[in-house]
Amino acid sequence: MSSLTVKIQDVFDEPACEGNRNKDPKTRKKGCSKPLIPGATAGGCAFDGAKVVLQPITDVAHLIHAPLACEGNSWDNRGAASSGPTLWRTSFTTDLTELDIVMGHSERKLFKAIREIKEGYAPAAIFVYATCVTAMIGDDIEAVCKRAAEKFAIPVVPVNAPGFTGSKNLGNKLAGEALLDHVIGTVEPDDPGPHDINILGEFNLSGEFWLVKPLLDRLGIRVRACIPGDARYLQVASAHRARAAMMVCSTALINLARKMEERWDIPFFEGSFYGISATSEALRRIAQLLVMKGADTELLNRTEALVVDEEETAWKRLEVYRPRLEGKRVLLNTGGVKSWSVVQSLMEIGMEIVGTSVKKSTADDKERIKQILKDENHLFESMAPRELYSMLSEQKADIMLSGGRTQFIALKAKMPWLDINQERHHAYAGYDGMVQLARQIDLAIHNPIWAQVREPAPWEQAMTTEEKLEERTANPSNFAGETAGDDC
Repeated sequence: MSSLTVKIQDVFDEPACEGNRNKDPKTRKKGCSKPLIPGATAGGCAFDGAKVVLQPITDVAHLIHAPLACEGNSWDNRGAASSGPTLWRTSFTTDLTELDIVMGHSERKLFKAIREIKEGYAPAAIFVYATCVTAMIGDDIEAVCKRAAEKFAIPVVPVNAPGFTGSKNLGNKLAGEALLDHVIGTVEPDDPGPHDINILGEFNLSGEFWLVKPLLDRLGIRVRACIPGDARYLQVASAHRARAAMMVCSTALINLARKMEERWDIPFFEGSFYGISATSEALRRIAQLLVMKGADTELLNRTEALVVDEEETAWKRLEVYRPRLEGKRVLLNTGGVKSWSVVQSLMEIGMEIVGTSVKKSTADDKERIKQILKDENHLFESMAPRELYSMLSEQKADIMLSGGRTQFIALKAKMPWLDINQERHHAYAGYDGMVQLARQIDLAIHNPIWAQVREPAPWEQAMTTEEKLEERTANPSNFAGETAGDDC
């Protein structure tokens, strides 16, 4: 059995996964994700998932060992932000050709590419990603990386997650395994402290983590490593000396959190920075874990004082939006941690959830949603575009929050839409982020353009009652939202 097969099986048999624990041994071995079907890689293969997790480590060069087409995750693809280095935004690829593969030059070309990156960019480290082609021809990237690291005196990390191995989520976990095997624990910090924490599964999309970090700074809590958002290689390499950890997205890196707890006694919990109460709860849990690990108990009092102050300020700022948003209906088409954390934050300002996707959500995520909504009928694993369109066109929701892939469904239905996924341009984490989220929803719902686009076209206004009834019968979707009285 190959080392990659062993690693994949280890990731599937994840004891920290609630859903996995409920399976019998035979079912557990089949893995967590459904097998890919033709075309499913459009949603992300294992290689893409690994690069998504590792690319926000900002001072690292990310080298794709593959033909040119595999380097599709390029400049500003996800919107993760950096407070310093921008090397991570530059695309590096070995650009293998058919001749390289046929003549057996691919490993040599990889070694040469590592040398050129080292000499031309002087990165803190180089991450080398295996892909379908290089895995199938049998390139030993681990051996090449080991030799290059010795030759050029720089960390060269193999990331063995070729796309054909499985889904994007599997790639997320294999990226965590690469960090455990080759990065975390390789550097000893010279200033460990009792208030050091790790934040895992936080990607700093649109600079979201920068809305949370000042709160931790005010409490005297230092983020030893945020993995991967706005991280530096040395921070990740010394992450094993943190005292506690918070897991933001368990579907991506639960294996990393669990193994760091086993190896280095770093307790963790899963929380969210979306919404006022969730942010407060996360800060309290962080303080409690640090005190449990030896920090001064005064930290609990400082945390409670900060929470009270920040909540009071946030609710005052939200007063202007609550009357305009209260009772508005939201269709949430996302997944993972946002499937419950955003639900909770929206309900805090009086909005009604008519449906939320639980795709890529863990069993714990789904249980949280059930407790929050008190109605399982609002949960859906996945909804076809036709069904999403029907819900919006029939005005069962006032706005849809989703990723960019489904925005055109809302636009076709002439309904407001707001980007809640990785391509967004606004930060929604923490207390300030909650106010920003309310503001953006308010702007979207009350944009005057919707009243204009819903007006009948000039040629429709001239139609007689009989003509309009004939058109309604032939194309009922064109008249969604109208009542019978509209013809009178």
